[in-house]
Amino acid sequence: MSPDRVQDLREAMVQSLVEGVEQGIELVVLVSDSSSTSSIAPFKARFPDRLVNVGIAEQNLLGVAAGLSLGGYVSVTANAACFLVARSCEQLKTDICYSATNVKLMGLNAGVAYGSLASTHHAIDDISILRSMGTIRIFAPADGPEAAQVIGQALRTDGPVYVRLDNAELPVFHGSGYNFQPGRLDVLREGGDLTIFALGSVVHEALAAEDILAKQGMHATVVNMSSIRPADEKAIARLARSTGRVVTVEEHSVNGGIGSLVAESLAEGGCAVRFERLGIPDGHFAKAGPRDEIRSHYGIDSSGIVRAALRVLSRVG
Repeated sequence: MSPDRVQDLREAMVQSLVEGVEQGIELVVLVSDSSSTSSIAPFKARFPDRLVNVGIAEQNLLGVAAGLSLGGYVSVTANAACFLVARSCEQLKTDICYSATNVKLMGLNAGVAYGSLASTHHAIDDISILRSMGTIRIFAPADGPEAAQVIGQALRTDGPVYVRLDNAELPVFHGSGYNFQPGRLDVLREGGDLTIFALGSVVHEALAAEDILAKQGMHATVVNMSSIRPADEKAIARLARSTGRVVTVEEHSVNGGIGSLVAESLAEGGCAVRFERLGIPDGHFAKAGPRDEIRSHYGIDSSGIVRAALRVLSRVG
């Protein structure tokens, strides 16, 4: 990880969209009065005729996006994940997933990025909702370089894609040699004591936790779960089995996210391990407040991951 280098994933998104048009992709970006949220101004300045603002009407946003895709365009929506997925759930199911239209959904400010705006603006169920819908690919890049590759591939792949993005400047830990492959687990660190599976905006927290554990003589395998559908369930079980101890961490509900995905993979693979999920607990909305305090409260920051790792490491049987 390069602590001196950070990047807003929206910056990578906009650059990927600009490059897509420059390379001949017939794409159109749609926003729902979310030009500021999406930081789309540089794209609009270059290609004003390729930006459509439908206003605060997310259901219409997806209907229009589906229609444009049927007209031959690659449709890209760029708006807040909480409204993109929840408010327009029926259109997402019918117009995008069931119809398998060529729409790329950029879910911005995911997780508890909106902090004090509370549960109406928190997106802690987007992955669980989308995992219940067939055909759509689901990705959650963890830094700028990975986001650029994920979006670049999505623009060139036919069919619906959801990309979960953050609004913060996240540490960059992928170098120029990184090659994103859908379905492949991205192993960032290798250790024999436990395996930490982390999602998107908290991957850097997992890496920081591994640094703390290493100073205490314990070494974790840290896995960036950027590809949720497709996912390599056999590889998940293999990595879990190699250490026998697993912690999952996500800025999402423990239900339906990577905690569920990993648990399902372990159960179906007949893999018995010591296991703990970190996220927003079952039956809870996330509390309101500053984002770092929310993470601390639910133990999904580096300190909370260390505590969970120590619990799993000390567990007998």
